[in-house]
Amino acid sequence: MSVPVRGYFGVGAEGISKPGNLGALVRTAHAFGASFLFFVNAYWRIREAISDTSKAERSVPLFEAPSAGELVLPRRCKLVGVELTEDAIPLPSFRHPPNAAYVFGPERGSLSPEMTARCDWVVRIPTQFCLNLGVAVAIVLYDRLLCYGRCAERPVQSGGPSEQLPPHVHGRPVFRRNLDGPEKRAIPATDGGSKG
Repeated sequence: MSVPVRGYFGVGAEGISKPGNLGALVRTAHAFGASFLFFVNAYWRIREAISDTSKAERSVPLFEAPSAGELVLPRRCKLVGVELTEDAIPLPSFRHPPNAAYVFGPERGSLSPEMTARCDWVVRIPTQFCLNLGVAVAIVLYDRLLCYGRCAERPVQSGGPSEQLPPHVHGRPVFRRNLDGPEKRAIPATDGGSKG
């Protein structure tokens, strides 16, 4: 059973060269519910990622760009680089943006200076050395799930929660501004449009 997560996210890599790693990234992103995938300056095409047994390319949009400067993201989507550098934000201390694209570096290198400059934040998994790409993607997306997923609280003692998560209760109506008139009054939002 999937856990609903607030906002949306995409997952991508720059300069990826091994089809097995590409497949692991795609499968992991798909399993966590990624809204889109992207590759920048990739050496392999998605159809050659034979390790992706989930066949994500059939249901998750894939975008490719030849360089970091040509990468196009959705409006208001924040780019989060994942890199093992001293000045990066440790992942356990990072608050994920609701709408994000996570970009990982190549297997034997780092994110390019051009890509790093485009990132709104750069985070690091606090390990002693670099991890396998698929493992790194899983850790970052699991951390995002902990931030935005709707899960029962952990108990103080070892084991699972003693109480089930209560059902979601909808809040009060959302109001939006009517900017057409000079009075700019708040009007209640409706599901089916306005009646004239």
